Amino acid sequence: MAEIEKRDLVSIEDLSTDEILELFHHADAFRDNLLGWSDLCRGSIMATLFFEPSTRTRLSFESAMVRLGGGVITAADEKNTSRSKGESLADTVRVVGGSYADILVLRHPEDGSARVAARYARVPVINGGDGSHEHPTQTLCDLYTLWKEKGRLEGLEVVLCGDLRYSRTIHSFCYALARFKANIVTLPYPGFELPDYVLGRLQRDFHVRTAAASVADLPGIAGSHNAAAYLTASQPHQLALYTSLTPVEVNRIDAIYMTRAQLERHSGEDIKNYPRLSSKTLNAAAAKDARLMHPLPRVDEIDYELDSDPRSVYFRQAELGVPMRMALMAFLLGRIQLRSKPPAHNSAATGIDARSGLRCRNERCITNGEGVRYLVRDFRIRDDQANSVAMECAYCERDLQIRYLGHLSERWYGSLAPGVANSVPLDQRVWFESDTQAEAAGYSVRGG
Repeated sequence: MAEIEKRDLVSIEDLSTDEILELFHHADAFRDNLLGWSDLCRGSIMATLFFEPSTRTRLSFESAMVRLGGGVITAADEKNTSRSKGESLADTVRVVGGSYADILVLRHPEDGSARVAARYARVPVINGGDGSHEHPTQTLCDLYTLWKEKGRLEGLEVVLCGDLRYSRTIHSFCYALARFKANIVTLPYPGFELPDYVLGRLQRDFHVRTAAASVADLPGIAGSHNAAAYLTASQPHQLALYTSLTPVEVNRIDAIYMTRAQLERHSGEDIKNYPRLSSKTLNAAAAKDARLMHPLPRVDEIDYELDSDPRSVYFRQAELGVPMRMALMAFLLGRIQLRSKPPAHNSAATGIDARSGLRCRNERCITNGEGVRYLVRDFRIRDDQANSVAMECAYCERDLQIRYLGHLSERWYGSLAPGVANSVPLDQRVWFESDTQAEAAGYSVRGG
């Protein structure tokens, strides 16, 4: 077999929209006969490196590989791995992604860890959840479920409810829904709205517009309506007609996506009166044809009485995870080919070396965790303007606004006035967010 170019799935953006749709059709073929593909990946070995608890994600991946005829090795308890001895993630994936395994699935508590694994491993890496950053394979399963239930994705009205701040599943799902021109209604638990960096990326990369939302009564989600927002990439000309005084009225809902409180990533916030969905929720007129979704595990946010409602599809989401992940792994291992073109960007590309300047603001980023020991803090330019430069961390994708530029060897810095950047060679540029940051790094203001 000819050697194929390594592809990773760290972010949902690592697959083009057409590739996602094509993978759905392959997943359908696998699902039609789960027992008929045991020769497709014979001889391949998958390693699951799970440094956070998991049931569905790990077992569905392992089931998918076994059904494809491959083998599985696993590290499912952090205390029983060399990470407990201080081994870096980079070293782990270089060893396991050598003669041990042909593909890696990683779950890790630090944002951006999957990008680190993809950079250091010689074999394909799949992100099974990195901190509160992304969970792209859950998003593939969610999209696949919606696509099968509704027959399309474009134009759907999808309500996201609960903890939208810390849920990595929600973040990946938002990016994908925007790409497919679905409309998003956010009904967060108060204080747990979508993070600004997620909203910023939706606006910047997908031209999503945000308006206040007036949502038809949904019992069980009381108290969230004050923070309701409507996000759409499909009808910007219509949203231009709305003002803050005339919110978008949502009277038809195609799906309600419920999330649990992500207590493992909270910082001691008190959670009372968290949304709890019951039959009254789905009896609302707007939810007549809605599908109730949940990435699982649930805690108390969905009554068990809803399990028998045909509109509740959360267990079907979990079931569809096996054929969906079979399709993904067969593709990344080169056992099936896609006709669709990959995304134009290279999200794994190394960005700008921060040298002694920038530091990612995200305290949960791997560059501020174990990566302090060995990672170069690097960033990608998002937008270059006259007096500032918008960058993002190349690992966790959090934004920074750069207002000062320094000269590495001459140890001076100045504001990003027109012409300043041109006076510093590319290999001598050091970027800073503030003058305080520059002076703390040992730079003096130019001409000072």
